Amino acid sequence: MTVLATGPGTADRPALPAAVPLAITSAGVVSAAGLGLESLGGVLGSGGVGHSVPVGDDADDYPPLGVRSVEGFRLRDHVGRKGTRNLDRLTGFGLVAAKLALASAPAGAEADRTGVVVTTSTGSTQSLMDLAGDTLLQERPYLVNPSRFPNTVLNCCAGQIAIWNGLRGANVTLAAGQASGMNAFRHARMVLSLGRADRLVVGGVEELSAPLAWGWHASGTLAEGTPIGEGAAAFVVTTSEAARAGGAGIAAEVLGVEVGFHPASRGDRAKAVAEHVRRALARSGVAPGDVTEVSPGSTGLVGVERAERRGIALALGGVPPVRDVTRAVGQCYSAAGAMQVAGLLAAWRGDPSDRPRLALVTAVGHDGNIGALVLREGGGA
Repeated sequence: MTVLATGPGTADRPALPAAVPLAITSAGVVSAAGLGLESLGGVLGSGGVGHSVPVGDDADDYPPLGVRSVEGFRLRDHVGRKGTRNLDRLTGFGLVAAKLALASAPAGAEADRTGVVVTTSTGSTQSLMDLAGDTLLQERPYLVNPSRFPNTVLNCCAGQIAIWNGLRGANVTLAAGQASGMNAFRHARMVLSLGRADRLVVGGVEELSAPLAWGWHASGTLAEGTPIGEGAAAFVVTTSEAARAGGAGIAAEVLGVEVGFHPASRGDRAKAVAEHVRRALARSGVAPGDVTEVSPGSTGLVGVERAERRGIALALGGVPPVRDVTRAVGQCYSAAGAMQVAGLLAAWRGDPSDRPRLALVTAVGHDGNIGALVLREGGGA
């Protein structure tokens, strides 16, 4: 099946092939709202916010910036003490989110055919700072703790998820800034379409620390009052065809996803956002008027949020009701896309509808990365 892209400037363009729909069969989330979709849905439904006080040994070193932190998190409480001594907070978030997702996923896929796709910015900023500090402060090189080094590698979290769960399929870590979540689902679609895996754990993870908070504060890229957040969201994903053939419940379907790069130097970013949205809708076979709500990812980003909202309005002919998770869980940067999808699943779960809802998930970064994803509510999981 092919569908035509719609909207200004697309009338003479060739038809876009329909995307391979992806099925989300289960989800796990660790956020400032707590553990699981139920906790996140409760905070979103009440209009409240997650834990808003810095945690950890460096809590007193934070700049005057709002935060949404995960309170009382200890990895050993969720996976036991063995093997956790040298794992950092970021990896712990990813392990617990993946554990929650896999625990509620339907059985079937072999470990050799189950892979991992994780998004993050730099991995653990705190681990990088700790190791860098030791190399300068310790009297001898051999006094630097070598067990900390694995945590400084970008793909540490994805590797640990695979190791702890015995997953031997494709293992990928992506870093595309604000649009990382969209890139993760796009990559998942490619891996599954090529037959390189039957099932994937797809997610995003970020952690808070004083150095990271000072980076946000000094950059001037956050609007006043915008909190920064931490946590992880993970989803067990397969193709919709495979999920239905196996009788698996489907929480939601990713009908289409488009990503691209459009820096401010190329001109009007809102038009670029609109184009990506139109292409995502076209590949999904969805008309603009069918979108029931939107989840924007750039809330609170100076110079970007407005372009994102304008682009959405251009593509849809207006802005449907907005489902924004930033106030509740904070601006999670490269984990924002995963949190946006988790927020929609949590909200839909807590507010059943008599017909499947269609949501548009978008992301725009200062670096020029843009993403748009179309999510359709499933029959349940």
